Amino acid sequence: MCGIVGYIGEKSAVDILLNGLTKLEYRGYDSSGIALNNGGHIELYKAVGKLNNLKENIRPIKDELDKSTIGIGHIRWATHGAPTTVNAHPHTCNCGKLVLVHNGIIENYQELRAELEKQGCLFKSQTDTETVAHLVAREFDKVKDLTEAVRLATQRIEGAYALCVLHQDAKDTIVATKRNAPLVVGIGEGEYFVASDVPAIIDYTKKAMYLDDNQIVTLTRTSMKLIDKNNNEIKGKVEILPWEPVALSKMGYKHYMMKEIHEQPSIIRNLLSGKITGINENLNLNEVQLDKETVKKLNRIQIVACGTSLHAAMVGKYILEDFCGIAVDVEPSSEYIYRKTVTDENTLVIGVSQSGETADTITAVKQSKKRGSHILIVTNRPDSTMAREADSLISVCAGIEVSVAATKSYMAQLISFYLLAIYIAEIKGSVDKELVKKLKKELIVLPEKAEEVLSQENQVKVISRKYANAKNFIYIARGINFPTALEGALKLKEISYINATGYTAGELKHGPIAMLDETLPVLSIMMKGKVYDKILSNSEEAKARNAKMIALTNSSDEKLNELFDDIIRIPETDEYLSPILAIIPLQLIAYYIAEFLGKDVDQPRNLAKSVTVE
Repeated sequence: MCGIVGYIGEKSAVDILLNGLTKLEYRGYDSSGIALNNGGHIELYKAVGKLNNLKENIRPIKDELDKSTIGIGHIRWATHGAPTTVNAHPHTCNCGKLVLVHNGIIENYQELRAELEKQGCLFKSQTDTETVAHLVAREFDKVKDLTEAVRLATQRIEGAYALCVLHQDAKDTIVATKRNAPLVVGIGEGEYFVASDVPAIIDYTKKAMYLDDNQIVTLTRTSMKLIDKNNNEIKGKVEILPWEPVALSKMGYKHYMMKEIHEQPSIIRNLLSGKITGINENLNLNEVQLDKETVKKLNRIQIVACGTSLHAAMVGKYILEDFCGIAVDVEPSSEYIYRKTVTDENTLVIGVSQSGETADTITAVKQSKKRGSHILIVTNRPDSTMAREADSLISVCAGIEVSVAATKSYMAQLISFYLLAIYIAEIKGSVDKELVKKLKKELIVLPEKAEEVLSQENQVKVISRKYANAKNFIYIARGINFPTALEGALKLKEISYINATGYTAGELKHGPIAMLDETLPVLSIMMKGKVYDKILSNSEEAKARNAKMIALTNSSDEKLNELFDDIIRIPETDEYLSPILAIIPLQLIAYYIAEFLGKDVDQPRNLAKSVTVE
């Protein structure tokens, strides 16, 4: 949550800060603000709502602000306090000389606030962040050194934070630090950048250093100094970023979400490349550092994830259990971390996260690692915090995903689980070899089938318009596609704000069927296989209650025309692989309904791309 940008150099800080915040707007967009050290004086500019509001406020005075070459900026996803100008970052101390931006949650802010108020600090906002501003300012008054003030203040803080700090009396200096929240330093020629994520700096440099927890970096125009929490100077690892600025372009599409939906066939190809070297040869998955003896000793797999990643994990459970004969538990990370979990050295714990910075999942992974479990991370960001905790790392290689509603990263996670399940099954010898050959053949042609699904998007668009005014929506499926129903419903909720729910079709008659009438669409995911006839019967039950019926199917059965009001047909594939193709029309339905309703497709209300708070 929230995005941080900092700049010190010779260029206009305003341009770089606003451009960086634009690239980080997926992290939150309740309010925004920048602070500039303008001729030795701190100046603040804030606005509520989308970043464009701040840009419009600054536009009339931008020429006079261009001379400032030092500044920090923030885009907010509200936690403590409503989205107001007062609660917007940056926050200052009472004298206004110190200013900072923050991503995370300060868990002991109330105790610190009470202490600081007794000492005469006057608070303006309802945020936890303002507490840190007063705390650092108090330490600065004592030691007259900004780096040391930040070091001392953060020793009092409990929780998660990434901080970027300026002080009027610490000329030409930015200090930044982090704990359990992402922060990267970009290194240019005679300039430095600080950001929550790579997109904010990739236009300017490809050299970067990721901060580890409790490290503090001090930046001037000509120097970068890194220390640990004990004030020992250390040497950071400078890396070359793999990203390209073009990855952030819409490439002619109206929204990032549609662009990212259309990138999915290429993502499938990229992930399969080099993995399936031959139908009769074992899968090549060198990223997984599990030897044969370890695999044979595994008696349990636990998968922890949140949101869309959780739905990918549920598909993963289905195929891992079927292929590998190992019991698999899937649990939301936010629940996993608050109970006593049974893990040991014979447990494989898989953490799944698009960003690799999901706070709950990071905590879950760390807890399991302490118990001796092998940690396998599935993420789109090999440069993330979770990746650094991994014993094995599957990088899903989906590229930067800008739209808040995940699409291509979900697809990449699905493919990764299929590869992992086949890989482990081949080591264990736990699955029929002919089935594995068949699945490999099917995986190879899936990109073309995904392109075929996308070629029918106009039909999906027409059907979406028909149901765009529905107040509620139900998705039903059975077996391996139940997670597909959940993910389809989640996409519709996220960007259209329609109350959509996914159910196992057999559970429809155990309560939800009471809601059915002529105003409620029911979408049945009906893939040919062992549960096809069962879900057909469940669809009949819904039709008998006058529900509007939509089928998503790979069956050519003409009898479906009598039962369903609308039918979306996709290419036939093995039932095991059907979730890969089935999700694409559901993503398109969510997109087109949201667009018809005039919603902000890429930046839906109340959401953020990277959830870095528990």
